[in-house]
Amino acid sequence: MFRRLREGLAKTGRALAGRLKAVVLGRKVTPETLDGIEEVLLSSDVGVEATAALMDRLRAANRNGELLDGGQAVPFLRAEMAAMLAGDGRDIAWAPSGPTVVLVCGVNGSGKTTSVAKLAGLLRAEGRTVVLGACDTFRAAAVEQLSTWGERVGVPVVKQATGADPAAVAFDAAEAAVARKADVLLVDTAGRLHTQANLMKELEKISRVIGRRIPGAPHEVILVLDATTGQNALSQVRIFGEAVRVSGLFLAKMDGTARGGAVFAIRREVKVPVKFIGVGEKQEDVERFDPKAFVDALFGEE
Repeated sequence: MFRRLREGLAKTGRALAGRLKAVVLGRKVTPETLDGIEEVLLSSDVGVEATAALMDRLRAANRNGELLDGGQAVPFLRAEMAAMLAGDGRDIAWAPSGPTVVLVCGVNGSGKTTSVAKLAGLLRAEGRTVVLGACDTFRAAAVEQLSTWGERVGVPVVKQATGADPAAVAFDAAEAAVARKADVLLVDTAGRLHTQANLMKELEKISRVIGRRIPGAPHEVILVLDATTGQNALSQVRIFGEAVRVSGLFLAKMDGTARGGAVFAIRREVKVPVKFIGVGEKQEDVERFDPKAFVDALFGEE
């Protein structure tokens, strides 16, 4: 599992950890060295606020004599970066009884439907019973794609014809999850631009309708972000959060980008925890987010 994570983060690892090592190893920690570290962090999408916090810790450690040699800088940074990502709420917020409903949303092209399928496969592998709700009724291809994935991972898919009311499909899916005594209902919604007010209102409606059938639902709202967009993902988190209570993030396409450093900016600036990451195209290429494992893989070390 660690090898898959390390391979999935290889591009970000080279852009961030690789360049940091080049700046510090074999050198004394001087103001110039610290400036070099800061430049690497900023250019690797770590973000202004997260970079400032890391640099404050580095400069303080340098001043008090804790960090004088470049060889100490890498483990110091690894520990600080893992601590920055740490926090509560990385697991799914499980319902106290009945199906746990996970509403999944995201912009067009974020990899949302594939990410839903990967989540279904992960939960099935953990021994949970899962129902999928195909609420992206705008595109026939989306329903077909989810149906194909459902067959592949052995999960039933509740769907209606193209153009059906997405909230009605969500209600049917909730009914099916209750009837089957499923552990989890994963609701795939249509990809939407965060600037489309009518579609954002539809997302609110889906959330309300599910809550009428299953009290307290949705228990989790996962926003899928395309990791290749880097810090541009921040605005998506903020605006989706105005329509529905975004409780966790799924960073998709981590294997295809050198901009995975944005996870630090996201954690620092929007406070929503990353819960899952996609590290490849295969069904099993999904990981529960673990800050220490993530940073260790980023630096290429177990």
